[in-house]
Amino acid sequence: MFPSRIPLPLSEMSAAVLLLFAPVPVAAQEAGETVAAAAVSATGAGAALAVSRYTVNAGDELDVFVWGEERMQRQVLVQPDGTFAFPLAGTIKASGRNVSDIAAEVRQRISLNYRTAPPDVTVSVREATGMRFYVLGKVRSPGSFTSGTAPNVLQALSMAGGTADFADLGHAVILRQTPQGQRVEPVQLKRLLKGGRSLDPGNLAEPLPTLASGDVLVVP
Repeated sequence: MFPSRIPLPLSEMSAAVLLLFAPVPVAAQEAGETVAAAAVSATGAGAALAVSRYTVNAGDELDVFVWGEERMQRQVLVQPDGTFAFPLAGTIKASGRNVSDIAAEVRQRISLNYRTAPPDVTVSVREATGMRFYVLGKVRSPGSFTSGTAPNVLQALSMAGGTADFADLGHAVILRQTPQGQRVEPVQLKRLLKGGRSLDPGNLAEPLPTLASGDVLVVP
């Protein structure tokens, strides 16, 4: 026979039930809400920072919003020369700049038309079609690709499906158009793809090469 359980006295049982369903102290709730709000705020700040660092390219579509001026809300296309036109601001140079700089210039230019402080201006990237690069040669999915940020060579290679069989990783190059002409930049893919076998722990001695709009990564 198993020993019978000794029932708790009614007073002790009631105390246990009340303790189980007792509300969480307000201070603890507020502390949890504060931590959650801080986490959301940090995530939003990180996302905003990533967007503000993006440099606009010719072909990108932008949303320009002047607060309080419905007639001055525009979707603009950055022209091949890197500029766009906006009411009261004229022609704005956008290519190679981030959205914060562009918004500041638009606000400064339209301020001449206001007796008091000009309204705030917000510029955002609607579609980053101008950041287009190419990966060709011995890769699994060669072609043209678009990206919201400038990818490094490993990110670009992953977008092309990785290297194909018999790829000559020791002679990959980036073809880049500059004002002085086309430039050839060697890329040490063989060393990078070996990972820990060829790279020392810690910070890289040199940052990974990044692709700019119009660049071509060739893997022979």
